[in-house]
Amino acid sequence: MANEVILNGTVLNVTGYKEQIAEGNGAHRISFDFQVKSSEYHAITTLLYEGSFDVKVPERSLEFRGSISNYYTSVTDLYKENEVGSFHLELIEKM
Repeated sequence: MANEVILNGTVLNVTGYKEQIAEGNGAHRISFDFQVKSSEYHAITTLLYEGSFDVKVPERSLEFRGSISNYYTSVTDLYKENEVGSFHLELIEKM
């Protein structure tokens, strides 16, 4: 279990972290949930639109170049002050 994932230098405090190794090519696959405050919304969505990431999971000594395989959120508009949304992200290692 990990509590922190770093994407392109941005630290995310995560819950529900899961890690797998894909059959066949051995690519790492991770999934996790994280909370986004309205004040962070623009920066986080801009980061996610990059699509490819230097992924680091310090607690697991795991680093790889990855891309989004699945992503969803509880809200689509966090521009209202003091709102918080739940995000779910699944990343797979680029081979």
